[in-house]
Amino acid sequence: MTATVTLIPGDGIGPEIVDGAVRVFEAAGADVGWDRQLAGVAAMEEGLGPLPDETTDSILENKVALKGPLTTPVGEGFRSINVALRKHFDLYANVRPAKTLMRGGRYEDVDLIVIRENTEGLYVGIEHFIGMEEDPEAAAESVMIVTRYGAERIARFAFDYAVTHDRRKVTLVHKANILKCTQGLFLEVGRKIAEDYAGRIEFEDRIVDNTAMQLVVDPYQFDVIVTENMFGDILSDEASGLIGGLGLAPGANIGNHAAIFEAVHGSAPDIAGQGIANPSAVILAGCMMFDYLGASEVAERVREALTTALAGPVRTRDLGGDASTREFSHAIIEELRD
Repeated sequence: MTATVTLIPGDGIGPEIVDGAVRVFEAAGADVGWDRQLAGVAAMEEGLGPLPDETTDSILENKVALKGPLTTPVGEGFRSINVALRKHFDLYANVRPAKTLMRGGRYEDVDLIVIRENTEGLYVGIEHFIGMEEDPEAAAESVMIVTRYGAERIARFAFDYAVTHDRRKVTLVHKANILKCTQGLFLEVGRKIAEDYAGRIEFEDRIVDNTAMQLVVDPYQFDVIVTENMFGDILSDEASGLIGGLGLAPGANIGNHAAIFEAVHGSAPDIAGQGIANPSAVILAGCMMFDYLGASEVAERVREALTTALAGPVRTRDLGGDASTREFSHAIIEELRD
């Protein structure tokens, strides 16, 4: 395989962990060219917009991107660049695996997938203030959008993913008991799509609050979870807590014409530049990317080396060690050389 991939180092700890990931992939013999581009705060510091045309053009041409975390101000400033990228390229499926790689935690052998609808729901950003009396911001209103088209394609994506990856069950998560129209439509569509896979993939539906509880009571009852945008955002973070935290959580954003792979965690500006961040999530995101590109042998080599390194004494602080980003990346590289 020879491919060119758009590489967005990102903000905060992004450049540090992405650099570690690139060195790991090169050590694994990945035949890939990196087209480095900017986005987020890093782009704005160069006098560009938060999502430069050069970056979107690169992704459009290469069809595949690997990126570090991007900073989004809370409550002010520009909207999430992650959301903007998903909308720009119609990356409707967000795939977040939660698989145990490091032993000794509360749970062993967790292996589940959260598939999240990525373009609809409350995250479409249709919201406004409502003025009352002399207060122009007396109330705020946000609109949840669920379309039959969007629900159909994410449900079918989840079932096709289950078939392709030898999974046994799809659980559709919703709040149709309260949100009769939006969540009711999502559930109705999911049940109909499930009929096409009867006899091949088991299907069930669950209310989101019960799912949140059951994930920590008994995560082994889940296999593939498919849900709407905000619920997927929350549940996927919860699932990452089952396997050691966001430092071990990769994600993929997939559409019909492009795919962007990323670490799920944020840019952690409080530790940026200190060289202590855990690169595992972006490394695992890169493994998902190589699987997508048809280079699964590279992905498997890196996953095995990472798993072995995690079992050793060289770990970053979030995993109970004191190693730097570079030292931990080097430990993975050493495993690849053995």
